[in-house]
Amino acid sequence: MKKLKLFKEVVKANDGRAKLIAGTGSNNTEETIRFTKEVAELGGYDAALIVVPYYNKPNQDGLYAHFKAIAEASPLPIMIYNIPGRSVVNIEPETIIQLSKLDNIVSVKESSGNLDNISKIIEETADDFSVYSGDDSLTLPILSIGGSGVVSVLSHVAGPDLQDMIQLFENGEVKKAAEIHRKLLPLMTGIFAVPNPAPTKFYYEKKGSMLGLFDYR
Repeated sequence: MKKLKLFKEVVKANDGRAKLIAGTGSNNTEETIRFTKEVAELGGYDAALIVVPYYNKPNQDGLYAHFKAIAEASPLPIMIYNIPGRSVVNIEPETIIQLSKLDNIVSVKESSGNLDNISKIIEETADDFSVYSGDDSLTLPILSIGGSGVVSVLSHVAGPDLQDMIQLFENGEVKKAAEIHRKLLPLMTGIFAVPNPAPTKFYYEKKGSMLGLFDYR
């Protein structure tokens, strides 16, 4: 399977240098379980990122059942990926809060852009449940309400600056962190001028990188 081969190559390239999260989700519960197990068998992955099912438009009970079944079957800890702009369905805070009580669901990547909902999730989940921003431009706001960090696109092109912003915030230098946030904002929006990941690949092409070119044979 082409995707599994790609995941193998990522493990080889990483060579244990960083923790890896595998995006193994789909809109099919059984297929997601099967593929997550296959990726876990490769070794080298620390968690699985499971997107809210797209196209099928399940209700909240359906979403809970989907993630519960995956969590109970997965050898890897689960990060929920809430991205209603692409999956159409928003997983509501109450559903995430209930799912957070399952042992194998440890975090959420929140790309809803709704700070009220995100704040509720942070407030009503246990301290060991991590809430990450899925939008670079909301990294600092989400950190300010108790979030854990970001699953970033910007880091591919401005990783050191983003790291500086987060570290400054964590060290209590909020004003300096905000200055970096404002400096990075045009880049944060620019990398989504057309659908991602095209702008990121364009950036690396201009740098002479072969990012995105992979022999699937």
